Amino acid sequence: MTPGVLVAGVGNVLFGDDGFGVEVVHRLRQHPLPEGVMVADYGIRSLHLAFALLDAPSLLVLVDTMGRGGTPGSLYLIDPEHPDAASVASRPDPHGMDLGRVFELVAHMGGRLPRTRIVGCEPADLSHKLELSAPMLEAIPSAIDMIQQLIRSEGRTHEQVQS
Repeated sequence: MTPGVLVAGVGNVLFGDDGFGVEVVHRLRQHPLPEGVMVADYGIRSLHLAFALLDAPSLLVLVDTMGRGGTPGSLYLIDPEHPDAASVASRPDPHGMDLGRVFELVAHMGGRLPRTRIVGCEPADLSHKLELSAPMLEAIPSAIDMIQQLIRSEGRTHEQVQS
């Protein structure tokens, strides 16, 4: 069944702080969530995320690393504008996650993009390692609070049941 809210963690866990979104969704699963909320680790699997979006959740919350020039560990809540793409310029990269291309692919396959919010965190270290930096680890509880607030305020979880 289609989730009312899809919380998708994205990022590459092999590059330090880029694994922030993946870690947040793993920890979010330990919290009670309303019916109709699906939490998933998409990592760098952009094609899988695009196919999941064809099921049209009412709200998509993406959790990712976002370099915006702030202090490492700073959280951002982004309300992105989706591209109006008639076609996909190239194939999705199986080794990375390009959200713009994911949105283009969904449109190309005839899907409608849901309301989308991005919870991003300013990275400190994107080098080749498996651990998150201290600022990223410290930001996880606040990111989870932010996601739970988004679910309460913007999610229409009563309309859908989690699959």
